Amino acid sequence: MTQFHLKTPTLDNNWRSIILFGRNVASYKFALAKTLLECAGKTKTELSLAEIAPAFSLNICERLQLSDRQATSPRSRFLDSCRALNRGDIDTDELVGRTVRIGFNNVIDAFHIVNGAPIETRFFIDERSGGGGIRLTDDLYRLYDTLQSKSLGHEVEARWRLVETAWSLNIGQNLITVQADHKNDLLFIGGARRIDITSSRSALNGYQKGRCFYCYDEISVNPDHHTLADVDHFFPWVLKNRGFMRDVDGVWNLVLACRSCNRSGKQARVPALKFLNRLHQRNSYLIDSHHPLRETMIKQTRRTEPSRRDFLERKHNEARSALIHLWDTQPRAEATF
Repeated sequence: MTQFHLKTPTLDNNWRSIILFGRNVASYKFALAKTLLECAGKTKTELSLAEIAPAFSLNICERLQLSDRQATSPRSRFLDSCRALNRGDIDTDELVGRTVRIGFNNVIDAFHIVNGAPIETRFFIDERSGGGGIRLTDDLYRLYDTLQSKSLGHEVEARWRLVETAWSLNIGQNLITVQADHKNDLLFIGGARRIDITSSRSALNGYQKGRCFYCYDEISVNPDHHTLADVDHFFPWVLKNRGFMRDVDGVWNLVLACRSCNRSGKQARVPALKFLNRLHQRNSYLIDSHHPLRETMIKQTRRTEPSRRDFLERKHNEARSALIHLWDTQPRAEATF
């Protein structure tokens, strides 16, 4: 299990381990995750495959309309069925029947597997061997009742978009670099033409476990919530404006902060040295996940762990020499990363 999970093995971090660190050979895991969150808002616990098939398959159909590449394999009978619905060749009832027969073959078995082993928490129980479907667990309902649950759907969408974009480009993952548009809260891939991917907030929030980078207070990526996070440059953007640190807009330097921390005079000050190790740990979480953020972080901060530490230390010295003053704050909650 990753250090991400071991540090604070809460319900939301068990869930995030699945979404962020599980193996991705198809997007079915993301479709099932969205379906589970939808089902948790209802009262029924035992669900047949026929009952979850409509939401599951339509989640896939919606994504196919945005990106036709939803798996590493070039062929899939199930994906072909979803494409057939989108073309109008079959109706919803036919798609549901096919989904029950072939859509869940691997995803139910593999959903809770992270780094080759199952996580301890189960968000559903597989009851197919007895002729049933799945049974939602109390842990899923408890997860749904937390503040973090309102951000988890956004995080699934962001992760799904990152993965499918890498597949759709059909080039080696080491050739993909994700860039950040801080002004518009977007991650994008540049090149001959810019491809906007997803919200920076939604993509980064899971790696910070839904907490402010600086004080650990709970934050949200739900646009309507009063704890909506700010996207912050760890090393202030003003450095670039003064001719220093031209890579300040790199994903490696973006963190999510509560409004109290980000709007309390930090803008032209360098975060205290104690925060540097925290940035290194957060970036390591991004590297532990799969493409394209992994290769982006390696390109931006170096390939080995010692060289990445050295990279950040040199950046801190550069920022300190330019801005002089340090900024600090006290934790408002238990450390989570």
